[in-house]
Amino acid sequence: MRTTLKKPKKIPGRAAGKGKLRILLLEGIHPVAEENFQKKGFSGIETRAGSLSEEDLLKIIPGVHLLGIRSKTKIRRHVLDAAQELLAIGCFCIGTDQVDLDAAAKRGVAVFNAPFSNTRSVAELVIAEVVMLARRAVHRSMQLHRGEWEKSARGCVEVRRKTIGIVGYGHIGPQVGVLAEAMGMKVVFHDIVKKLPLGNARQLPNLKELLKISDFVTLHVPDTDLTRGMIGKEELKLMREGSYLLNLSRGLVVDVKALRKSLVGGHLAGAALDVYPKEPRSSGDPFVSEMRGLENVILTPHIGGSTEEAQRNIGMEVSEALAGYAKTGSTAGCTNLPEVQMAVLKDSYRVLNIHKDMPGVLSQINGLIGGMDVNIKAQSYSTRNGIGYLMMDVERSLTPNIKDQIESLDSNIRTRLLF
Repeated sequence: MRTTLKKPKKIPGRAAGKGKLRILLLEGIHPVAEENFQKKGFSGIETRAGSLSEEDLLKIIPGVHLLGIRSKTKIRRHVLDAAQELLAIGCFCIGTDQVDLDAAAKRGVAVFNAPFSNTRSVAELVIAEVVMLARRAVHRSMQLHRGEWEKSARGCVEVRRKTIGIVGYGHIGPQVGVLAEAMGMKVVFHDIVKKLPLGNARQLPNLKELLKISDFVTLHVPDTDLTRGMIGKEELKLMREGSYLLNLSRGLVVDVKALRKSLVGGHLAGAALDVYPKEPRSSGDPFVSEMRGLENVILTPHIGGSTEEAQRNIGMEVSEALAGYAKTGSTAGCTNLPEVQMAVLKDSYRVLNIHKDMPGVLSQINGLIGGMDVNIKAQSYSTRNGIGYLMMDVERSLTPNIKDQIESLDSNIRTRLLF
């Protein structure tokens, strides 16, 4: 098939050897990530202990090929526009809501995360805080720090036979349920999709029913238009008098002003928060919140997944994914691009093409390759949300200008040549 080619246009992110790739790791990512990159032959690795302001990020991100962040760094469209060489973003945490996934996909930037590595750490903290709230342990501790001795069982209860309501039954929710059930608690949960319960957990049809019957309500949802403000004044009124609210998900999920009123007014017996609408950029910055000073509230500085085990696991998992994408093009576990992976063949030349999902793209690219009398040894292809990803292994005797020819196609988003 004859293919009409336009004048080659410059496409961001031309192929670079792994030794030439620039890697930027922000927010104190575990050192195992840098060590893993080095073991795989990558150099040019820069690490920073804290996050960057948007102004500083816009200055440093041009020329960065692989970016590692945690939850504080926000990657929006205009930041991606400035990241002309960016190949992939690694979110060294569970969520990816700090990245505009759609904008990244349309620019051919893969986004990876670690959805399972710190789930146990978060679940353990939830259970610990449930017990501490039920026993009013934090309040008693603060009294002792002030030199006050009050040995009393008033307001202190066991968690056994109490009901814990889990909002969001994704990666963390089921583990919370299993641990809670092991302590003799009744477990109910609500999720927007039908989920298979673990143990004796029971799924409820709506949030209102869960709020009405739960002694403890724990939130494990992402930051989306649907979840922002999902626990406000009306929802708090639905909760049982003397119940407890825990939020270890995202800060904007709860209306903290309404929560404070409910706590001060005595409707809720207590709360535990690990996330906040506005969080300090780095350690040492002041923490400002309406929740400060309340003795029936446990406040922790976004440490739900901050254990040595979890951070090491995350550092290894995400760096593996980023390195794999850079070296072989594998998008296994990618959150915004089609998942494509293929074993590396000996004596082959790999062509990677991310493109708009348009009719005839594969025939056009195959036509270009076939027209050069080059044998295609293996091929894998998938589409997702209007984006197509083609991975093709061919003979080494490939004309060098094939990349420019593929980039000239109207469908092209990003093309890389490997090996």
